[in-house]
Amino acid sequence: MDGIVSKTRGGDGVARAFSGRGQRSSGAGGSDGGTFGPSGSGKPDGVPGFDTVVPAGGYRWWYLDALSDDGQNGLTIIGLVGSVFSPYYVWARRNGDADPENHCALNVAFYGKGSPRWSMTERGRAAVSRRPETFSIGPSAMRWERGSLVVDINEITVPLPSRLRGEVRFTPVAICNLDVKLDPAGKHYWRPVAPIARVEVSMEKPGLSWSGPGYHDMNWGSIPLEDNFSSWTWSRAATDEGAHIIYDTLLRDGSRSDFALLIDGEGIARPVALVQPVDLGAGFWRMPRQTRSEGSASVIATLEDSPFYIRSLIRTRINGADVTSMHESLPLSRFRKPLVQAMLPFRMPRRPG
Repeated sequence: MDGIVSKTRGGDGVARAFSGRGQRSSGAGGSDGGTFGPSGSGKPDGVPGFDTVVPAGGYRWWYLDALSDDGQNGLTIIGLVGSVFSPYYVWARRNGDADPENHCALNVAFYGKGSPRWSMTERGRAAVSRRPETFSIGPSAMRWERGSLVVDINEITVPLPSRLRGEVRFTPVAICNLDVKLDPAGKHYWRPVAPIARVEVSMEKPGLSWSGPGYHDMNWGSIPLEDNFSSWTWSRAATDEGAHIIYDTLLRDGSRSDFALLIDGEGIARPVALVQPVDLGAGFWRMPRQTRSEGSASVIATLEDSPFYIRSLIRTRINGADVTSMHESLPLSRFRKPLVQAMLPFRMPRRPG
């Protein structure tokens, strides 16, 4: 691979978020925030701590992605409490044990020239520690240090075992404290914490060193995703105006919750019009992919392709400009299938401690 470079039901959650706190970043000042900067030597002001309570049966995740400046490399990292894709968490809930702290993981994926590297080992409560500025999962951790989010990675890849060891340093350009309700009942929320950032990668194994633009958000909910959603599509693109983010979600009752946001370099967010849907073609597992674009859209690279999840790098058109977008498609109706659940442990091993 040469490089990797209408109003709908439920959308009122976005409108309500803009009617009060949340529309202005702490970097911009104003009634809902002070000056953007680290609190002491740790996380920036206004960013929720890693110790936030997760209800039984619920989840919370911290997501990062980045592309290298030369377009040759990329990464995604997700720290999960109550791992939403865990078959072990599904089976535990069915048996009456819905403790999210007992199902935590650090999902790490590196893309680019050579073989992609992927790891997602689930760990139990005994191997997990959550404090306001640090989330430790076994030998790995996410931690805030002088206003940067640092990920210390020490994992084993699957299905072919190899060591992933090194550091990723994520430094926000601005903080956005907008909380968006993703469903009418308010069971699921999303916050684009730092939609514009710089990322420095320093990996010992494999030997990788690069930097580039990055993105960070958070999702949390009080019930499993598959209990509310049939399908979930998300994308984000870096444009000249800021970060352009699209959510298209179909709820199990047949209603939709679709919206698009533009977040500028000061972290100030505003809703923007949704443009037409465009088909991207199916992946290996015949999963459909769709995005929104002012013209045609195409897949640059398929980064992950599984029976229930597909991540892609795509080319779309926004405000008259061709841009590169990170895109994910998640048909949760597939995730619910017993056959898919039985396949997942081969990609997601579990260690109780």
